[in-house]
Amino acid sequence: MSFHNPQLLWLLLLILPMVWILKQGKSPLERIFNPRILEKIRVPHSGLSGKVRSIFMIVAFALAVVAVARPQIDRGEIKVKSSFVNVVVGFDISRSMFADDVYPNRFEFAKRKFDHFLKYLKNTKVALIGFSSRSFLIAPLTEDFHSLKFLTKNLGLEYLNLRGTSIMSALEAANNLFENQDKKVLVLFTDGGDETDLSKEIAYAKEHHITVFIYAIGTKKGGVIKTKNGVLKDAKGDIVIVRRNDAIKKLALETGGAYMVYSLKNDDVKSLAQIIQSKFKAKLQEETTIKNREELFYYPLAAAVLFLFTAFFSLPRRSVA
Repeated sequence: MSFHNPQLLWLLLLILPMVWILKQGKSPLERIFNPRILEKIRVPHSGLSGKVRSIFMIVAFALAVVAVARPQIDRGEIKVKSSFVNVVVGFDISRSMFADDVYPNRFEFAKRKFDHFLKYLKNTKVALIGFSSRSFLIAPLTEDFHSLKFLTKNLGLEYLNLRGTSIMSALEAANNLFENQDKKVLVLFTDGGDETDLSKEIAYAKEHHITVFIYAIGTKKGGVIKTKNGVLKDAKGDIVIVRRNDAIKKLALETGGAYMVYSLKNDDVKSLAQIIQSKFKAKLQEETTIKNREELFYYPLAAAVLFLFTAFFSLPRRSVA
């Protein structure tokens, strides 16, 4: 048997001063009368004496400490085989994602869609990257979707001033995360960037077996980018209009992925998740070893409660003649 929190057992040393105080403590009558005389003149009563109740409370404290220390029996190790699909999700963090043609802006809309997207993923590990003219890692491959939601919720572009959208940087970052895997899934939340010729990106994705899924955010009509001084203008003083670039659709289709234009419905990303999981069945990827331990804390905890209950509800009562 072992303890999960053995350091807490040091609290048992507090029993020593408790016992000392119990031995030293005497009632006023015990200080005046001899113990034999006191026994004869004391009025008989039922219930536990004060000392016995104190002893019960000390025992209850000791048992509670043992329970908090979590005694366990080691039953050995268990090997668990996990099957999952690895997916890298890329967020376009270029300045054009501040466009207001999608409420409240394209970037915030992408974050909300990603939150819904995670709800429909099963047996999946997800990694997060951000990309513009270059890319950076937000979160490595993980099954902890709560952490991913927290990261994306608090991800902001207020302090970034990144221009341009390099799809190639996203492909390279995804390829590095997948390492030597044969099948690689990349989902991009983007407005498509500015490039119309994506032949190099398509060639790179095919060479490295990357299947690209695009969730395109933005309108063909376009929108403006709001700044602290109003809206973004070019060098000539004209208002900059940024539009969704559908040329990126070719990258998705030619790599065997899918292209989806944004929608206000929540089930559109459900369809995207279903397409990915039907196309890439979860395969045996890793074997995890976990320790099989039987918890025993509830035994001393139950005993501690019993001793406390007895101490509190066995108060002395005078007998009535």
